[in-house]
Amino acid sequence: MLIQFKFKNFKSFRDETILDLSATKVTEHPHHIVTIGKEKILKTAAIYGANASGKTNVYDAFGYMSNYVTDSINFGRAKDTDKSESYLTPLPFLLDTASKDAPTLFEVYFTLNNYNGKIYNYGFTVDNKGVCEEWLNYKAETGRKYFPILYRERGNEIEFPRIPKEYRDNLKVSLQEKTLIVSLGAQLKVPILETIYDWFAELLFLNFGSPNLNYLLSIQTPPGFTKDPEVRKEVAAYLSSFDHGILDFNVEEVPGSEPNKPQKYSIDAVHQVKGSDETAKIPLGWESAGTQKMFALYGPLKKVLNSGGVLFVDELNARLHPLLVRDFIITFLDEKTNPNNAQLIFTTHDAWQLSNDLLRRDEIWFTAKDENGASSLYSLVDFKGENAATIRKDENYAKNYLQGKYGAIPELKKIDLVSEKHAEYK
Repeated sequence: MLIQFKFKNFKSFRDETILDLSATKVTEHPHHIVTIGKEKILKTAAIYGANASGKTNVYDAFGYMSNYVTDSINFGRAKDTDKSESYLTPLPFLLDTASKDAPTLFEVYFTLNNYNGKIYNYGFTVDNKGVCEEWLNYKAETGRKYFPILYRERGNEIEFPRIPKEYRDNLKVSLQEKTLIVSLGAQLKVPILETIYDWFAELLFLNFGSPNLNYLLSIQTPPGFTKDPEVRKEVAAYLSSFDHGILDFNVEEVPGSEPNKPQKYSIDAVHQVKGSDETAKIPLGWESAGTQKMFALYGPLKKVLNSGGVLFVDELNARLHPLLVRDFIITFLDEKTNPNNAQLIFTTHDAWQLSNDLLRRDEIWFTAKDENGASSLYSLVDFKGENAATIRKDENYAKNYLQGKYGAIPELKKIDLVSEKHAEYK
């Protein structure tokens, strides 16, 4: 489980920013908490904010860190690959003379999916030259002190206090300036580094705010879908929770597929014809955008619920009814449907989910941008209202948010397209 994610100097976030999934002492919804040793961890975080306030940049920061871990081993290889050095060029805050040339920081605290009684802390800083620092520490679940596994700082000797000696020379010889030790160590089969690498590789990211990514997600099929009729029936049963018309799917290979490339398939949703025993086939691409989105969510949802881990969704509410979004969130909050303590982190504009009936105050986060163009991230539980008062658990969160009492809303101006200065368009 993810306990905390920290980053600094990334895109619109200039200062140190923390998304903390540690439960606070608020008393509502105690079943949302997972206790691991001394850690009390939340299963959900909802991020709200105005357009261009930085919500997606939180998603991007977590994705950037994950991609750097899994892909930095490719740095220095053939330039014609999709994952050359330019793939993860650092993206610092550019509206400040000091920050634009400063390193970007990423750091996480987490537990492993197959929990081994330890809490891990891993992080690194990068700039245009490569990795400036990298560190990996651990502590026992009941302990307070972290012990170093490795530490690296540009220009200094790498420290490997808890890496077996037989791996150290290979790591030192093979390491490149833009490659992370964890990324290299996983390739060299260093056990602990493979484990850390795998944690990042299992993270799931879905961006429904991008039209191009929306399309790519909509044409991806769940594992086994094209070959196994039982998988197709499972997907149909899942979709029937909101679209009762889909009974099954029909899958056929598209003839003439190019050699050495993945086989293409045509997929039809099978519907019952009303008033008869007949069925009708409708191309999946003709189904509603909401149905296609739920189809795209099926694979990642099943995977994370079956094995645990973290699912990060940008624009969860896009093209989905608020009741369906709520049902999706409850799937993670309910101990019966989420026995492996999977976590859902999502950005949204759906104020209907801002409810004390659904979320704890420490599960609600906001992004806002100041006059200098710098974004900030803060939790409702830490927000201070009038007279520095804390937010009560019986408040109407949605109403207060839309009235601007928590910040993180757009500054609206009248849209005037027929004024004198636009007279030529009349």
